[in-house]
Amino acid sequence: MKVSLYNVRQEYAKQKLSVAECADDPFSQFKLWLNQAIKSKVREPTAMNLATVDENNRPSARMVLLKELNDQGFVFFSNYNSRKGQCIKHNDNVALTFFWPELERQVRIEGKGEILDPKISDEYFASRPYKSQIGAWASKQSKVLSSKTSLLTSFALIRAKNPNRVKRPSFWGGFLVIPDRIEFWQGRPSRLHDRVEYRLSDKQWEKHRLYP
Repeated sequence: MKVSLYNVRQEYAKQKLSVAECADDPFSQFKLWLNQAIKSKVREPTAMNLATVDENNRPSARMVLLKELNDQGFVFFSNYNSRKGQCIKHNDNVALTFFWPELERQVRIEGKGEILDPKISDEYFASRPYKSQIGAWASKQSKVLSSKTSLLTSFALIRAKNPNRVKRPSFWGGFLVIPDRIEFWQGRPSRLHDRVEYRLSDKQWEKHRLYP
């Protein structure tokens, strides 16, 4: 049976969102929504789509996990030599998107990406499970892999040489996304969605409603 994609749709009506009820700064509003997503047992509440642009102005996107939210922005960790790492090195303009379908919510973030303080990366790497630490060393992320056997062999060799814990590799660590625009989206009936946008102007956050 052929299914028409024209008819695949979901009506949203669980909650509302207004400018007045939103916090004065987007970080406080995001923490509120993230905590609600976690308490609601949303699947992968910290998963976020990271969009970057390479040296040929070609965009790419992938899912990464939020590991920290501080006063400056959003933190995730990866291989600096990966495609995403090289893109951010070339062009620090990045975007993040969170989507929590169970709550009919989306958060869009735009800003600048930069490498995190090495000390913070060291602390996080030390907290990772042992096998994940080995995996960071074994993977030449985004490079062509001749066979899965080659990766597993590399993993086994590194594990044999480091039976307990290993130090963070210099090519792996954290990225900080410093936002200048954050939008909170709440699904509503008839596609008349509620959208509240925060924009940074003269170091102050301004918020307003957007057309759906």
